Amino acid sequence: MKQITDVFKKFHLDSDHIIPYGRNMAKLDTEKIKFSDSTQLGHLVLVTAMSPTPQGEGKTTTTIGLGDALNRLNKKT
Repeated sequence: MKQITDVFKKFHLDSDHIIPYGRNMAKLDTEKIKFSDSTQLGHLVLVTAMSPTPQGEGKTTTTIGLGDALNRLNKKT
């Protein structure tokens, strides 16, 4: 498994853009990323999880809720 810093280097992001959680995980600070006008923003949302919550809410429940919310915002889902 690659270290998360190596993955971010592939996308030309420096350490100012990431909040590390160990060697293999990090959060991306999107506020610090400058997108050019020609850059298309992503059209894919990946939902992953280690285990569901005690209430049974897992990846499927989260994905359905996200899809419903985006539909309410008139986004194509």
